[in-house]
Amino acid sequence: MRKPLIVLALFVCLLSGATAYATAGGEATDTVVNVLIALVVILVAAKIGGDATTRLRQPAVLGELVAGVILGNLVLLGLGWFEPIKHDSVIRALAELGVIILLFQVGLESNLADMMSVGLSSLLVATAGVIVPFFLGWGVGIWFYPQHSIYMHVFLGATLTATSVGITARVLRDLGRLATNEARIILGAAVIDDVMGLLILAIVAGIIRAADTGQAMSSGAILWLVAKAVLFLGGAVVLGRVLYPILFRAAGYLRGHGMLLVAALASCFVSAVLAAKVGLAPIVGAFAAGLVLDEVQYRDLPTLASHRLEELLEPIATVLVPVFFVLMGMHVDLATFGQGAVLGFAAILTLAAILGKQASAFGVVRAQGKVNRWIVGLGMIPRGEVGLIFASIGLGLTVHGERVVFPEVYSAVVIMIIVTTLVTPPALTWAFRRPSATAPPA
Repeated sequence: MRKPLIVLALFVCLLSGATAYATAGGEATDTVVNVLIALVVILVAAKIGGDATTRLRQPAVLGELVAGVILGNLVLLGLGWFEPIKHDSVIRALAELGVIILLFQVGLESNLADMMSVGLSSLLVATAGVIVPFFLGWGVGIWFYPQHSIYMHVFLGATLTATSVGITARVLRDLGRLATNEARIILGAAVIDDVMGLLILAIVAGIIRAADTGQAMSSGAILWLVAKAVLFLGGAVVLGRVLYPILFRAAGYLRGHGMLLVAALASCFVSAVLAAKVGLAPIVGAFAAGLVLDEVQYRDLPTLASHRLEELLEPIATVLVPVFFVLMGMHVDLATFGQGAVLGFAAILTLAAILGKQASAFGVVRAQGKVNRWIVGLGMIPRGEVGLIFASIGLGLTVHGERVVFPEVYSAVVIMIIVTTLVTPPALTWAFRRPSATAPPA
């Protein structure tokens, strides 16, 4: 009895938000009130969508994304209640803050020591899983949109390099296969893939921003951009190892609640700001801060160690991260799929995304023992939230006033992200349950 009442209450909240927007006509008469209404709409829609996909044994992030797609396209039915949310600068800022928190969490979950010791197979799988999709995406962009700038083609390739380790890890855990050789390679490669993907994103975005200001990017300038990204991550690791223990020890002398959370968020935000100052995306800094921060740096401090940092961050992420996914979904224009060419583009892009990651399985070396390459390739396929983060960066990039990622391309990328995320859990389940799942040696 309780669950139907909860769902009914959520729908009432959503309809109340819609009524408020309809009554206000979408005009910003009171910024705080409009932001509060928008948050009610976004969070309730996210929870309804997340609940629906979770019941279907799919990641909640898919439901949040689809909820945004529905809200953003009600205008096609003559219901423009939620259109102002798309363009609200405060909501956009909250969404960007949400993705910074998300990348900080991803960094916290990625153990630097484990990443350094995963072995040659994970490194080669990650490298192939970045290079092959990058050039496949670039090629698909040229094939379908030869008239558009090279910047769009390159950014499309960068978007295909992403891998969502969270989705694959959940499936492997549910199947009880986390201890297998395949799982170790996949999870190690996915973490390295994140680092490589963020570097590529930083480089491509830097080239596009330079082009927008009329600067020609020489090979030397590109190499400097690469070096800057590598130096930033390397410097963050080295300095973080030295400064974090000092920071948390100092915080341990302060009295009051929430000192661990405040110290951790301060380090995350400072790192994000520094990344932005050197021309990288703030999410690179947030990821670096999480990657360096280790529980060993604060667990012995009595005033800080009553809760794990991941637990303290969860309530903040629960509120802010869905804002990002719903808002990104709202930017998908379903009207573009009335064009056959766009549907064809989305289908070929999805095929390239799947084949590109499947090719990464050839990075498995024989020294790893018995490994099913087919399973490794399948585990690298989902783009999930990481792919969506890449696509969202593209929405804000322009060259001489022209958007690099226009609506048709963005919508097709979101479809690719949804499909690759949906197909991975059943595909991995099927592959592990096959009689040959223990696999011939690679």
